[in-house]
Amino acid sequence: MLVSANGGPFPPPGHIGFEPFQIAMVRPLLVPEPLSPSAILDRGKALREARYNLFKVPARYITIDLLTDSGTGAMSQDQWAAMMTGDESYAQAVSFEHFETAIRRAVGWEFGITPTHQGRAAENILFH
Repeated sequence: MLVSANGGPFPPPGHIGFEPFQIAMVRPLLVPEPLSPSAILDRGKALREARYNLFKVPARYITIDLLTDSGTGAMSQDQWAAMMTGDESYAQAVSFEHFETAIRRAVGWEFGITPTHQGRAAENILFH
């Protein structure tokens, strides 16, 4: 048996040496003023019509999806690129400063920002 440098066996001939799937990227959608007053009213109406059941709110009304945290969403090309150049230090990371600036620019007001590892954790923090 052939042995690799790390002591493990080499895969047999003809074995596919990579996971057989493709990484998908999302493409930007042109959404006119997603936080305009009329859009906010439309989203409120959709939420009431769904009786506040997030599984019944149409996806077109969702900007930040905290419901599905199972990893089914794809990342944009800019997100993949940022992962390659990101500052991975835990305290006072430059990447967090970029994240914080982007969130404040998107929502338009100052508030505490707490990054979380899952949508359910974010939802728990948000609604307490």
